[in-house]
Amino acid sequence: MIEWLRNSLLTFSLLNLVVYSAYAYSEAPNKTAGEAPAAVGEPLNDVIARVGDQEITYSELNTLLNSSAIVGLSVPAPGTPERNRVRITLLDKTVSANLLYLDALKHGMDKDPVYVGDMQVFSDGILAALYRQKYLIGEIEVTDAEVQEFFDKSVTPGTKMTDDVRLGIEAAIRKQRFKDRTATMQVRLREGVEVDIDASVLKSVGDDEREDAAVVASIDGEPVRWEAVKELLITESKRSSQAEFHLDEDEERARALNGYIDARILAKKGRAAGLEQDPVYQRRFKEYSKNHLTNLHRKRLIMSMEPTDAELWDYFEDNRDAITVREARKVQMVVLKTREEAEAVKAKIGAGELTIYEAARDYSIDPNAKQTLGELGWVVKGSGFPELDNLTFSLAPEELGGPVESPAGWHLVTVLDLRDAQFEDVVDEATRKTTRRRYLQEQMNAYVVNLRKNEFPVVVYEDNLDRLFKAEAEWIASLEEKARQSPEETQRRMEETTKFMKP
Repeated sequence: MIEWLRNSLLTFSLLNLVVYSAYAYSEAPNKTAGEAPAAVGEPLNDVIARVGDQEITYSELNTLLNSSAIVGLSVPAPGTPERNRVRITLLDKTVSANLLYLDALKHGMDKDPVYVGDMQVFSDGILAALYRQKYLIGEIEVTDAEVQEFFDKSVTPGTKMTDDVRLGIEAAIRKQRFKDRTATMQVRLREGVEVDIDASVLKSVGDDEREDAAVVASIDGEPVRWEAVKELLITESKRSSQAEFHLDEDEERARALNGYIDARILAKKGRAAGLEQDPVYQRRFKEYSKNHLTNLHRKRLIMSMEPTDAELWDYFEDNRDAITVREARKVQMVVLKTREEAEAVKAKIGAGELTIYEAARDYSIDPNAKQTLGELGWVVKGSGFPELDNLTFSLAPEELGGPVESPAGWHLVTVLDLRDAQFEDVVDEATRKTTRRRYLQEQMNAYVVNLRKNEFPVVVYEDNLDRLFKAEAEWIASLEEKARQSPEETQRRMEETTKFMKP
């Protein structure tokens, strides 16, 4: 317990710093009550763009910027020009996403049965989590007396009761109470709820023949059909059979089915408790519904843009140079003034009297040879003088070739490494995949450009964006200045933490 508490305190201290920094960094002034609304088309607070009736805010870009799985970009330090350039890239992606969202609404995608079903599942999940937290776990209060009792019994003698120590103790007490409440959750959840399970469904025998409409359980008379749980239970059967240690298949399927039933009960009780009006539910549902509709629409569009074999072949022929990766070789060479000098140096290298590195250093007329020792790096086939190119791409690795003449002189060449050509024939599967991906990307880009030009107005508030860029840079600079001027408080907190963590 002591070790856990020490870790909790350290984590809490670091978390405080991160949360404070993130809050201050992204904070924007809010519109006060009674304030006149901004004129249509004018930026409000941190709104930096509008796509139709959809706003894009600076805070939204910051959220995306810190989600590398979505961004797929490196994340430079706050307040730097590099970070702002990444934001511009993100802004372009966000504008495109909003255009597709509005297009999806225009085509009635929000009424699509798949989308509606997915949103029902997501809604149930949020409601279940909120009801579990608010009503089955609830707020866990910790009194001063309980903190003092824990401190007297469990904390290392001589430790001072600082704010950080107090908060760490409260976290430890809450964690234990959370564990205790979770252990009795299912019993409390099912009080007054009648649950019946068909025992035969827990045995995998008959899964293949079972009808989707078959009732495998009921919750207060409401059926749970095989269609809803078959993927879950069949997956549990496979997991049990493939586990390295013994798992009872019936027990695992029962656990999974009961978990599904509990989630249904939680969601139902969450709706009855009015949690669909909870701000957390509203925010998460709104975010997911927009993102999911956009992604579903994009997927359907890509399916409709799938090229025929003839279209793919024509596209490859038109874009062969951009798709094909030409053969490349990593080259080292010595450049001499005359053929006779080149032949003489080559003979010395062949006899072992010189290495090619020494020859480049001592004899090459290339002005950079003393620093590079003749290494030129990677060269692509067809990018050099024809005679030199033919020689370079006819050599085996480490074979010394030449001399061959170019306007620069007479060359001795060796190949240090090579990379084969790629994507040369659309009949090849890898080439076909690369060509198809490029084709579909161009088609989708053209579709989005058309939406921007002809369907939905896009406005970017560049002045507001520049203002926010500048404000962030100034804020970061002020933090750095404060850190240089007042290190005492940081040092004091570190010393307290270090003392507390000592055994």
